[in-house]
Amino acid sequence: MRKSVRDLAAGLIFIAFGLAFAIAAARYPIGTAFRMGPGYFPIVLGGLLVLLGIMVAIEGVLAGEDNPIGAVPWKALVLILGSIIFFGVTVRGLGLIPSLFVTVLMAAFASRRTTALTALLIAIGLTIGCVLIFVEALGLSIALFGPWVGPWIGL
Repeated sequence: MRKSVRDLAAGLIFIAFGLAFAIAAARYPIGTAFRMGPGYFPIVLGGLLVLLGIMVAIEGVLAGEDNPIGAVPWKALVLILGSIIFFGVTVRGLGLIPSLFVTVLMAAFASRRTTALTALLIAIGLTIGCVLIFVEALGLSIALFGPWVGPWIGL
């Protein structure tokens, strides 16, 4: 019987993440379905992720074709992880707008098919959308421009 290594690996990763979330959430009160505690939703999501992982892994074992994992897209991996780290390190200093714009721009260039114009449009659109959702609609108190850029733009 031939196996799909790619599906099997993906299923095992889903199972690992689901178990990690469920175990971490078990420290919090779970509550009931009608009175949910802080641990209820993460445990349910972790359980669903484990179930999805089991189904994907079974599909990988029962697959009729052999799908090798293939080459690791190092550029995309570095850009995605780098963008997340960049946002975490700079959001307080640069503020939400510049940090989010650069983060999305970096992540957009992770795809080989993204052009500079497309990446720019994605970054502008997501930055505007996130400001409207998180700052305006939800009232998140985060500086749009931080102390690192405030003097440069006259704030």
